[in-house]
Amino acid sequence: MAPSFLSVASFVEAILRRRFSSAGLSQQTLSIDSETTIQFWGPSPSSSSANKQKPSLLLLHGFGPSAVWQWNRQIKPLSLSFHLYIPDLVFFGGSTTSSASSEKNRSEIFQASSMGKLMEKLSVERFSVVGTSYGGFVAYNMAKMLPEKVEKVVLASSGVNMRRSDNEAFIARAKCVDIAEVMLPSSGTDLRRFSGMISSWRLDYVPDFLLNDFCQKMYSEKREEKTELLEGLSIGKDDKTNVSPIQQDVMLVWGEQDQVFPLTMAHDLKEMLGKKATLKVIQKTSHIPQTEKPKEFNDIIMSFLLAPSPSL
Repeated sequence: MAPSFLSVASFVEAILRRRFSSAGLSQQTLSIDSETTIQFWGPSPSSSSANKQKPSLLLLHGFGPSAVWQWNRQIKPLSLSFHLYIPDLVFFGGSTTSSASSEKNRSEIFQASSMGKLMEKLSVERFSVVGTSYGGFVAYNMAKMLPEKVEKVVLASSGVNMRRSDNEAFIARAKCVDIAEVMLPSSGTDLRRFSGMISSWRLDYVPDFLLNDFCQKMYSEKREEKTELLEGLSIGKDDKTNVSPIQQDVMLVWGEQDQVFPLTMAHDLKEMLGKKATLKVIQKTSHIPQTEKPKEFNDIIMSFLLAPSPSL
């Protein structure tokens, strides 16, 4: 592993962190209970009450690197209209828990409870939530748990209706033994495969030493705990789904060519969520449309989040 001052990945991360800071966000750490600590980006404590007119928005990242890598193309436009709260989910970035390992304490429901405690500690009474992929699992459960606090929900590329057959089909497409093999790359070769599954970009001509550097930076920490998170998911284990409508308005945003959760799952999910759900498909994108076509993605979610709710 190269020293941090020689690491291209460390240099890129420093740029991303400055992008967050320039949007008026500061990185903070907060103990939400006796066992769990969350690291997040949010309004600076000195400025958090400066503009009460802005609504609050929680952004929940997917299964991969920390939040700065996943939301950097959304920060500038969204910060103009929202107070942003962008945490690292438990066992990502600087967030962690000492709670005993069990399916209950490693599930997306545990993550949702932890994010709810974070917003309560921050005295954010009402907020909307955007979750991508794994973060969407968390966002959906937050909406169910906290209907009096969560206003609107965006689920981006998030197959909360995943069945066991969907999980098995993804593993087959990825040509791997289990989900952890593809979701936790450990080498440049693994990262090429991962990138090919989640985006329309190909890394065939990127040298191994560079991919290894990024892999070390983004995926080397807490690998055992992240494997437990994958094993602790409550969805994808049965041939039926337990998705039910929620009271909030929901926007589904999907890449036309998503190989993780194919577009058919988005149409099925829209039907399961009922009349309050809307689906927008972004053409020629895969599993991370917020990165592949950020302007279109940002325009879609901002139009939805800033529009008066028809249910009011």
